[in-house]
Amino acid sequence: MPHLMLHHVSILTSDVERSLAFYRDVLGLQPLPRPDFPIGGAWLACGDRQVHLVQHPDGTYRSGEIDNNDTHFALRTDDFDGIVRLLEAHGFSEHAPEGDPKRLMMKRIGAAGFAQLYVLDPDRNVVEVNAAPL
Repeated sequence: MPHLMLHHVSILTSDVERSLAFYRDVLGLQPLPRPDFPIGGAWLACGDRQVHLVQHPDGTYRSGEIDNNDTHFALRTDDFDGIVRLLEAHGFSEHAPEGDPKRLMMKRIGAAGFAQLYVLDPDRNVVEVNAAPL
């Protein structure tokens, strides 16, 4: 059977520069060269994998609260408390009221067996950051 591994996650965005600022400046992902596609976007390195931002204003975007059971992707960290501090330094908080786009959903001890947090990017895509063991 052929061996498969994840290469990239593609994220729809209505505003590439706004999303790029979140993934680059808040989460610390590094921009990569991107071919000159006919639509806007950006590629970012995430370890040895990639996150691709794709300009698609007519895409389907979430309008509700963070729902960790809905479609999302997860980034793993070896410094969970450090990522919490980083997000807090950018105005995110687990104490923000429901409906606030900078609200963190925190599961320090969850059913998965490791710490998890969920945050919304500027287009309300759900991003999980966890401390899953390698």
